[in-house]
Amino acid sequence: MTVTLTGSTLTLDELLRVARGGEGVRLDAGVEARVRAARAVVEQVLDADTPVYGLTTGVGVRKRTRVEPDELAEFNRRLILEHRVGQGDPAPADVVRAQLLLVVNGFARGTSGVRFELLEHVAQRLNDGASPVVRTLGSIGMADLPANADLAHGILDGFDPGAKEGLALLGHNGFSTAIAALAYADAQRLLETADVAAALDLESLRGNLDMLHSASAAFRSLFDGSGLLEAGAARNLQDPLSFRCVPQLHAAAHDAFAFARRRLETELNASQENPVVLVGEGRLVSVGNFDALPLAQALDVVRIALAPVLTAAAERTVKLLQAPVTGLPEGLAAEAGLAESALSEFGVPAQALATEAKLLAQPVSIETASTSHHEGIEDRVTLAPLAARRLAEMVVLAERLTAIELVVACQAIDLRGRPRLGETTQAAYERVRQLVAFTGRGEPPPQDLEPVRELVRSGALGSGA
Repeated sequence: MTVTLTGSTLTLDELLRVARGGEGVRLDAGVEARVRAARAVVEQVLDADTPVYGLTTGVGVRKRTRVEPDELAEFNRRLILEHRVGQGDPAPADVVRAQLLLVVNGFARGTSGVRFELLEHVAQRLNDGASPVVRTLGSIGMADLPANADLAHGILDGFDPGAKEGLALLGHNGFSTAIAALAYADAQRLLETADVAAALDLESLRGNLDMLHSASAAFRSLFDGSGLLEAGAARNLQDPLSFRCVPQLHAAAHDAFAFARRRLETELNASQENPVVLVGEGRLVSVGNFDALPLAQALDVVRIALAPVLTAAAERTVKLLQAPVTGLPEGLAAEAGLAESALSEFGVPAQALATEAKLLAQPVSIETASTSHHEGIEDRVTLAPLAARRLAEMVVLAERLTAIELVVACQAIDLRGRPRLGETTQAAYERVRQLVAFTGRGEPPPQDLEPVRELVRSGALGSGA
């Protein structure tokens, strides 16, 4: 299968198919005419010898320096090499493919002014499976210059960039947007699994589901068929807040995620370049389209919304290990009165993972890196790539926390004699038990939860699965 690119209709699901599913792309029938029309405007401006940033002038503080016609080819080639200053480890292959996809989609939009031949070349490199080394660190989120330079250097493969094309390959936020898209997709999958894990916690506590008003229909549906819905099934009149307030807590997160998805899918098809070609007006205009603040803010909101979800998950996990709260043996031991710890020690990594994840929720879009670079021109930044990387890191921690949460909940359910669960929670219980057995008397806690973490990451348990 292939994804058809128009420059304005790329979706998150299509990005995932290309970045992780290995699908190729094809250009929509209307792309060539649009791209050639924009290129014609660039050629007209060049013929008129009109000063245009990055076309007939240098960039940054060198915007006052003229680039002569016979210097254009060398200037664009050198522009890419001069910006190859990225640092750190190489980005994952799926990030690079997503970044390359966004370059192709951006060129297809017809506002960058590149030649159609360059667009065809870049699209072919994507379809050929090109995966150049793109270093992760160094972008401030006002066009991902170092990362884009690495990508451009790795995909040109003998293709000589012409006038404006060097800047077009550099001056966009494809790297930030790529990381953000993949991290968001993973976070959304995690949140849906967190819904089910929280429901399993309530089943294992024998919690009071009276708090599930009809307005909580989505969360309540996870308990369809559960014995907890029967009158008198609850152990307590009121459960701890981390159990009782799951509907409110998770609904707030889902709302924040929906907001972020709208921002993200807008950015997938946004004009991120500078200057932008206005075909209808026959000119190039200097703009700030590389300012990814809307995306950076949305990512901050997602991390802030996810943090209390994880804090509550850790709190429920710890409480399920406490005899006074559950009415079960301390540490969910196979029998009461044993000296062994059983699952007690899982409370420590649960708290550690939640705490570390919570620290990643600190907003970064409010920061500024410098006011002096390039004579103060770059006086504010978005730090969008940092916002995206922090979300990706947060999700990894959350997956491990959720794995612990699921194992603890299943142990409690077994100790209660496996009461009738809801259809969704029963399915989740069975999937976990296929990977991790009940911890019996004299047995250590499960030594390797990586299979459960992979189950969480797969999304197979999610409320949307």
